[in-house]
Amino acid sequence: MRPPARLLPILALLTCVAGAAWAQVTQFPAPARQERELVIYSSLDDDLAAPLIHAFQRARPEVAVRYENLLTSELHDRIVAESDSGATADFAFSSAMDLQVKLANDGHARAVVTPDTPLWPDWANWRDTVYALTYEPAVLAYHKPSFAGAPPPATRADLMRWIEAHPDRAQGRIGTYDVTRSGVGFLFLARDQDLYSGIWQVIEAMGRAGAQQYATSAELLERIADGRLALGYNLLGSYAADWARQHPDVGVILPRDFTVVVSRVALVPRAARDPGLGAEFLAFLMAPPGQRLLSETLRLSAVSLEVAGQSAPAGGMAELDGLRLKPVPVSPGLLAYLDRSTRARLLARWHRAFTTP
Repeated sequence: MRPPARLLPILALLTCVAGAAWAQVTQFPAPARQERELVIYSSLDDDLAAPLIHAFQRARPEVAVRYENLLTSELHDRIVAESDSGATADFAFSSAMDLQVKLANDGHARAVVTPDTPLWPDWANWRDTVYALTYEPAVLAYHKPSFAGAPPPATRADLMRWIEAHPDRAQGRIGTYDVTRSGVGFLFLARDQDLYSGIWQVIEAMGRAGAQQYATSAELLERIADGRLALGYNLLGSYAADWARQHPDVGVILPRDFTVVVSRVALVPRAARDPGLGAEFLAFLMAPPGQRLLSETLRLSAVSLEVAGQSAPAGGMAELDGLRLKPVPVSPGLLAYLDRSTRARLLARWHRAFTTP
């Protein structure tokens, strides 16, 4: 039986909540007497987001922040479901560029013009609804003791040669994103296929070596740090660099053949509870202080040309010099990766590569 119409919004909300029950929720109380609450859905880990939130609260001490850390696909689905049934987050920040552009293309984002919008690069802004805020490479992360006396792979061809030359070291000790659960993992795979005709030979070699798949960067890097994995393929450089600073056994390499560069993308949902507050947080992250925090504190290269130029000597864009960078622009072209038939073919080939003996 179809439920009464008055119950449909409640059921939709319950379905959404049940599907996201695993989400990590962190409360940042207002430093002063609370007057408003900013709700953020994000794929950025809590400890990396905290400096951004604290800096925003220093300027707006009356604002409390509810921060929900979600997988990129769940972030998209939550906003769609909640927008259809009522209100959703005030600000969304995700590393899955394609899913963020889809939200805007499907009418789930509102246009926001900040003081820095006129200066923003064209490739990083689509119709003032979706803004790229960072410039992040896909990297190889590795367990240094596992490569003692020999350099780790620096290209995809090197990776294949290492697997063939050292099957005992490689078996079960290569990790990558589970592209069925990680939006950014799927985007990396799709870009690899666009840019490199031999990528499936690489994936098949990883499959034969029993490569492990994980939904999050943290799961991969934890296993690289303790040696359960010798190498991780196509990890987000921001997370890998942060782990390398804190764990001396973790090393990071930017691929020398080509380096896919993605961005964390922000938007203010159309059905935001407090869109004005979401727009304020977006303006803060686009302004030089917010971009400087992303670039220097979190070591996420800034999109802002002014801040990128200032922060390069401190490790912003400097380490990307001399590489074959392949950035992904924020545009409807990303929607091609979400076409159902295209996605199904790509995932089917991925599964075959990991299951064929």
